[in-house]
Amino acid sequence: MDQGNLLQMLLLRGLGTTTLVADRLRSVSQDWVRSGRLDPNQAPALVEDVLRALRGESPEVEQQAERQLERNRDQLLQDLGLARQRELDELRGRIDRLEQALRQRQNGDAGTSSGATPYSAPPSGI
Repeated sequence: MDQGNLLQMLLLRGLGTTTLVADRLRSVSQDWVRSGRLDPNQAPALVEDVLRALRGESPEVEQQAERQLERNRDQLLQDLGLARQRELDELRGRIDRLEQALRQRQNGDAGTSSGATPYSAPPSGI
């Protein structure tokens, strides 16, 4: 099947689906107005808000979806036992500070007679 034709078919199906959803949403909101579950003045705003969200024009919905995706990703990484980038960066910084403290200690101990540096725990702030 031709790639352009397939893309056109998918686009038309997407538009058709969006139209069906919009029609059904309007119908449901009218039913809610008739049954008293929705204020007649709020119905058009509700329909427009939902349609805007479906079209991707709602930054709040986009931000909420992004936060949910981040939570899901963090949970997956935790379940797999993998570290997040922030945690890796913190560990790299800690390693750098420990290496620097060790070099300073070795340079300070270089004037001792044996030249060997006995191991001692790093300072507690590192």
